[in-house]
This record gives sequence, structure tokens and C-alpha cells, in this order.
Amino acid sequence: MTDPIADYLTRLRNAIMAHHRVVEVPASNLKKEITKILFEKGYILNYKFIEDGPQGTIKVALKYDPATKTNAIRKLMRVSKPGLRKYTGYKEMPRVINGLGIAILSTSKGVMTDKEASELKIGGEVLCYVY
Repeated sequence: MTDPIADYLTRLRNAIMAHHRVVEVPASNLKKEITKILFEKGYILNYKFIEDGPQGTIKVALKYDPATKTNAIRKLMRVSKPGLRKYTGYKEMPRVINGLGIAILSTSKGVMTDKEASELKIGGEVLCYVY
């Protein structure tokens, strides 16, 4: 697999379209950090890291609105790809849906959202947009 982050986002997207409650994804440190951010920002209901074998898995419980049966995640979009990396400075930080969504960045201080990176005045690689 050449792009594990795109695979992670695609598995989440496919589970949302199929209205699954739980999705299992192969784990990595970067995917764990992205999962923590999605949980902190309220896009997923819960998550669990399972250490089985050399790699482990991440179980993600998706969040649905009980009245309308719609998911909390409207769109997951991969920005920086292996063939074309996208970097940004803190002054040119992307605004996702005019601040309603989040951009997840990989910085020198770790994986964080665009707002956290702006507060710390650091830039980095834009991994994905979530809204």
C-alpha cells in the first residue's frame, strides 16, 4: 500500500456510506493521532486501540444523529498525497468551510488541527480536511 492515510480515510468513508456502526482499520502512530483528533472534535463516537500482532488495529465507532440518521462526518478529503505533498505556513493556514471544518496537519510538534497550529505559530504538511 502506497498511501496508508488515504486507505484509512477511504475505510471510514465506505463505512459511513454503508451506515456501519464500527469500522476496523490497521493501526499506525499517525492513524492513531488522527483518530484522537476526530474524537476530540466530535466527529466520531469512540475509538479503541487493539494490540494484536505486530501492527494492531483501531476500532472506530461512528457517530450518527438519531433523528435524521446522518453521520457527523460530511466529507473526508485527502490533501497531501505521496505524489504531491502540500505544506503550509501558519500565516497561510487553510480554512475549511470558513472555519466550520478542520484541517489536520502533521507538524514538527506532532499531529494537530489547523487552529492549534495557528496558535502555536507553526506550519506543516496538510494531511486532510474534515467537515
